[in-house]
Amino acid sequence: MSAALEAQPTDAFVIRPLSEKFAAEVTGLDLRRPLDAATRQALFDAFIRFHLLCFRDQHLSPDEQIVFTEQFGTLERHTVRNRGTGNPLLHTVTNLGPDGKPTGRLANTLWHTDKSFREFPCLATILHAVTLPPDGGDTCFADMTAAYDALPAAEQVALASVCAVHSWELSLAKSGKQASPEEIADAPPMIHPLVRVIPETGRKALFMGEHASHFADRPMAEGREQLAVLEAHATEERFLYRHAWRAGDVLMWDNRCLLHRADQNFDAAAHPRVLHRTCLRGTAPA
Repeated sequence: MSAALEAQPTDAFVIRPLSEKFAAEVTGLDLRRPLDAATRQALFDAFIRFHLLCFRDQHLSPDEQIVFTEQFGTLERHTVRNRGTGNPLLHTVTNLGPDGKPTGRLANTLWHTDKSFREFPCLATILHAVTLPPDGGDTCFADMTAAYDALPAAEQVALASVCAVHSWELSLAKSGKQASPEEIADAPPMIHPLVRVIPETGRKALFMGEHASHFADRPMAEGREQLAVLEAHATEERFLYRHAWRAGDVLMWDNRCLLHRADQNFDAAAHPRVLHRTCLRGTAPA
């Protein structure tokens, strides 16, 4: 991004809801240009309100995506396994193999929130569509604040003191993979509250997903069973938004209150699906 480019004024863009549940699109901005303070604040306010923003018609290089992300905070490094670009701050989400051909597999089709196994889990993920299949390849999102609000009051009280163990190692093990000693050292297990408060709104959200292995201080099998029941509730259709990608889309979503997963609703052995991901470091859940 050239230093000669001028910041874009607040009135340069329009925000429109994408669903009745959450998510909104942003048009009229070029994310290669710097944002002035008022624009950054307006976008962050919309991010808090809608949980997910979709910036249309963007064409960012990896470096430009990093610069855009840095305007909202500190970038989080990716795990050792997810540093295929050589840059620990940008991860390529792809179904392509080392030979550059589609493998038939997507990276993660299970419900999760990014980097919940960190001491300071991600505030936001920014995902930029680089190459898309002709149809499909959607990303699905589940609103964990709405899911929490829909729980019976007695269950909300019972969950208030529960903590979950979030582990990259155990998350890999669920899918039959083994973490290396380097990966385990880079991302040791963390314990976080199952119910966290979104500080800007005071709303409570379930904080779980594939990286949440089990409940602390309880038998692993018992905690995993309860997490599965909660996930089934939280991912009911009434809490979901499905994003059908368009070329040039950049999504920015709140990892504190959304689960997400890729949908393999296309022929992943025939068509490439490539996206660039950056993440903003958040704060310790409370």
